Amino acid sequence: MLSSSLRVAVVCVSNINRSMEAHSILRRKGLSVRSFGTESHVRLPGPRPGHPVVYDFATTYKEMYNDLLRKDRECYTHNGILHILGRNERIKPCPERFQECTDLFDVIFTCEESVYDTVVEDLCSREQQTLQPVHVINMDIKDTLEDATLGAFLIYELCQCLQQSDDMEDSLEELLLQMEEKAGRSFLHTVCFY
Repeated sequence: MLSSSLRVAVVCVSNINRSMEAHSILRRKGLSVRSFGTESHVRLPGPRPGHPVVYDFATTYKEMYNDLLRKDRECYTHNGILHILGRNERIKPCPERFQECTDLFDVIFTCEESVYDTVVEDLCSREQQTLQPVHVINMDIKDTLEDATLGAFLIYELCQCLQQSDDMEDSLEELLLQMEEKAGRSFLHTVCFY
């Protein structure tokens, strides 16, 4: 188990699948982690493509679960949403928006480029107070159960390497290049300041 000295955030669109799978795995491995979404509302796959079920971020995972259970138990069991919401409610009560969080992190992982852009833009628009650096790293993860799990383990592996590094600031670029080769994915990376 890793020590929890590295403060980590994982951000996806709605704080439902990718960020929560990573939250679950990183927490089980002993890391200090929070997870977020960036959109104005939580959007879940509906019974037909192009017709999402939309909730406010203040809606608890349990309320979403019960609502979908009432609407169409078979559909939302088959597409895995009820399973995901059940896992999520064991981790925290409801989704959270990154833009409303004032906590400081050492590393923020985003799960797609549009989320990365939103997080970087939000951090750059905040008034800098501590000048503490925060590394924002994007790893494109498809929004499927399997890809969310694979992405979460890659994020965990990166966290392990960062915690074992003597100087995260100096070794991060080389570490990301090594991970790109190993995982066959490319990463975006920037440093912002609080």
